[in-house]
Amino acid sequence: MASISLPKHSIPLLPTPNFKTPSSQFLPILSNSSHSQIYGLKLSTISHSSPLPAACHPLKTLIVSKVSKGSAAPSFTLKDQDGRNVSLSKFKGKPVVVYFYPADETPGCTKQACAFRDSYEKFKKAGAEVVGISGDDPSSHKAFSKKYRLPFTLLSDEGNKIRKDWGVPADLFGTLPGRQTYVLDRNGVVQLIYNNQFQPEKHVDETLKLLQSL
Repeated sequence: MASISLPKHSIPLLPTPNFKTPSSQFLPILSNSSHSQIYGLKLSTISHSSPLPAACHPLKTLIVSKVSKGSAAPSFTLKDQDGRNVSLSKFKGKPVVVYFYPADETPGCTKQACAFRDSYEKFKKAGAEVVGISGDDPSSHKAFSKKYRLPFTLLSDEGNKIRKDWGVPADLFGTLPGRQTYVLDRNGVVQLIYNNQFQPEKHVDETLKLLQSL
């Protein structure tokens, strides 16, 4: 059977499009963040439920927190583990550590709560209050607090409204409520935002360092 030979390069090669990496245009937004903050925020930019690839997501709307360092923390009133209404304004005049965590009785959240418990006297010595917030109901908080002898306030943010108001980023591709800590000074102004889903005990060290310097 006869064979046909085509001359080399008879088909012109098309130039490869020079696409810019979409995420590169957002790098300046992340450049001033700590490694732990960036890590938590990176995870929050991907969603399996979205029809768009991760590179096409509107990253600016996802990574810019509503609460930033130097801003006044939004007020709230939530029920504590005893079913009593507690407002953020109650703590005005003293530093307060507000930490959002995913859920009661999970390994990381238990470790974090116990770390705050073990250092609670140091927080009191610094004149600060500690407040934990998750979407669990007051009865769950009460059982969690009693089981681990937690000496601080746990607030119930059912429906995660306050979490959304504060702009706490989600983790694990948007499937898990984020773990984020805020340190407020005596005037209710945010002095530190710390995000680290997988090393929850570090929240305690970082917040104590800042409180002791105020």
